[in-house]
Amino acid sequence: MVNRTRFLAVAWKEMLQLRRDKLSFAMIVGIPLMQLLLFGYAINTDVRHIPLAVVDEDETAASRDLARSLAACGTFDVVARLASRREIEPWIRASRAQAALVVPAGWENDLARGRSVAAQFIVDGSDPQVIDAALPAVTGFFAARNAAVVAGRLLPGAAGAGGAPAVRFEPAVWYNPELRSAVFIVPGLIGLILTLTLMVFTAMAVVRERERGTLEQLIASPVTRLELITGKIAPYILIGYVQISLVLAVGHFVFRTPFVGSILLLYVLAFAFIGANLSLGMTISTFVNTQQQALQMAFFFFLPNVLLSGFIFPFQAMPRPAQVLGNCVPLTHFLRIVRGIVLRGAETADILPHLGYLLVIFAVLVTVATLRFKKRID
Repeated sequence: MVNRTRFLAVAWKEMLQLRRDKLSFAMIVGIPLMQLLLFGYAINTDVRHIPLAVVDEDETAASRDLARSLAACGTFDVVARLASRREIEPWIRASRAQAALVVPAGWENDLARGRSVAAQFIVDGSDPQVIDAALPAVTGFFAARNAAVVAGRLLPGAAGAGGAPAVRFEPAVWYNPELRSAVFIVPGLIGLILTLTLMVFTAMAVVRERERGTLEQLIASPVTRLELITGKIAPYILIGYVQISLVLAVGHFVFRTPFVGSILLLYVLAFAFIGANLSLGMTISTFVNTQQQALQMAFFFFLPNVLLSGFIFPFQAMPRPAQVLGNCVPLTHFLRIVRGIVLRGAETADILPHLGYLLVIFAVLVTVATLRFKKRID
């Protein structure tokens, strides 16, 4: 039998503790509010504004109208007009374009003569979200285009030869022709796992010292703030590389994920991402007083990493303010680095902008953590 007086006393005591724990109370309100804003405003599964490169080998009014009309459908944004097909691969490899349209020479002339014409459409298969949006959009566009040509609304007299479509496209999926989701997901899991584990480990580092009473020994020692911060980060760098190696090995041998690029380049560039996450964890540890608070705040920062980085939801579909916020998230840039190297064989020049972002985030967080840490018990 529950005594109502004792039950209410315990419940009231717990409410008082929550009220005194301002950080936990903020998490109670903050996490649902952030989820509501992210899912309701920033998250959009309709992929639009896919970067498109155009190679116009015909250079006529009809070929230019084809590319212009495709961009006008809203799914694609023409970001480059390339001189030859050889230039397509560097653009897609560097993620500056995720699709390409090649209009062959003789396009307008063949249409005027009533011959069937075909344009080539290339799409980056390393991102299934792009494929799911790009191929249906192009299919619908060319179907409508063919109907307009056959009806004589574009070039009078043009029609398909022998009943074939007058205008069609030939799709080519690069880097993941089998369209396997594991090829896209497994490399991204490297960044997701590192973000979760390393941030949580280091978020509790200083707090654990305080709760165990060993922080007094560090305060009494001649260790400087910068030495303490970097010294606590250093062991977890090795843990990060172990996790990278484990995911790559399991992904390759179990899920048959290809590895096209340089593993040495990936390991070198991963240092900036590992350091950024460890620095974020150390920064969190300087704001909290208990390990429970550290864990709560770590998950508070983990959620935007997942939702705004493009790991689950397409980055191009987010509103501009959400994209700006997403670019401040380390996982956003590491996903582009790891997928670029592993799946597309990207080189240093291809991913240099993302490395720059990570280094800036790393430097800022180390500075904040160092300035925030005080060698005092209080």
